[in-house]
Amino acid sequence: MQLGLFMMPTHPPERSPYDGAQWDLQMIRWADELGFDEAWIGEHFTAIWEPVPAPDLLIAQALLQTSRIKLAPGAHLLPYHHPAELAARVAYLDHLARGRFMFGIGSSGLPSDWHLFNVDGAAGENRRMTAEALEIILRIWEAEGEMRYEGQYWTVHVPPPMVDGLLYHHLKPFQKPHPPIGIAGLSPRSDTLRLAGERGFIPMSLNLSPHYISTHWEVYEEAARAAGRDPNRASWRIVREVFVAETDAEARRWCLEGNMGRQEREYLLPLFRAFDFAQWMTSDPNVSPADLTPEYFVDHGWLVGSVETVTEKLLEMDRQVGGFGTLLVLGFDYADQPGPWRQSMELLAREVMPRVNRALQPAPA
Repeated sequence: MQLGLFMMPTHPPERSPYDGAQWDLQMIRWADELGFDEAWIGEHFTAIWEPVPAPDLLIAQALLQTSRIKLAPGAHLLPYHHPAELAARVAYLDHLARGRFMFGIGSSGLPSDWHLFNVDGAAGENRRMTAEALEIILRIWEAEGEMRYEGQYWTVHVPPPMVDGLLYHHLKPFQKPHPPIGIAGLSPRSDTLRLAGERGFIPMSLNLSPHYISTHWEVYEEAARAAGRDPNRASWRIVREVFVAETDAEARRWCLEGNMGRQEREYLLPLFRAFDFAQWMTSDPNVSPADLTPEYFVDHGWLVGSVETVTEKLLEMDRQVGGFGTLLVLGFDYADQPGPWRQSMELLAREVMPRVNRALQPAPA
């Protein structure tokens, strides 16, 4: 099992965009130093707790401050970008990253973002736009010479060479045929993860509960096999809340009294309840969505505790989902008290993950 970082990124509303970005960069630097394999950075336009509309700008800075970690938007929301423009931006950033870039895409799940861009997400227009935009981007990267695509939402014409060859479409990705592509899914039996399975791209899931996340692998596997592909669980990225400390009590305190607990209480739980999504945050039919609290999640789902406790919880999570390839730690803003968060990242990377991987090794024949 590999280790990565998933940053929505979230910050308390009083944090300035500049200060929030400095914390995001600090987390990425720590992840690079501690041997995390990758970091994914989200994109939203109308969420005050998720104030990053341009993850590629943060990635460009992080590339200069790190040496080995792979970086990715997690994800560019394709309905809100002209595919020809994004194809060029992504190809260019891939050259700057020299192999340390992955291309994460999503269809967007916030109704406020739908309204801003006049996209009818309630009717699934965002998902149709995502599929069309991805098709256009891939065709642009593949095109040799002139190419025209007329879709429902965009028409793109890659021109033939012009002005005696001085002008033509020349910008292709550094990685061939393109950087690894990851697709984030949110809804149960997500249509975007179906698209990932059909294409053979990296599936990415938020682990709200075992019965929720099982629908993600089901739809990915179904789509992959229908397309003649062999789905590989090693490619599956799963996002989970993690806090590791010297003792269970210390981890619990820093989780619940810090920004991890505050964000859940003030942002995520109200958001999921408003969207009737809280029902997917527990697999226990005896627990009402109205009764969910950060305290409940610490005891039923989140990977919070000592090294020994988190090791056990992570192995149980792997067993519940049937195996996966990369744990993506959900990032939280501990800029006001960075020490415990830095220690949590270090204990996870240097103590928990080696134990987990030793336990996951097949027994000798």
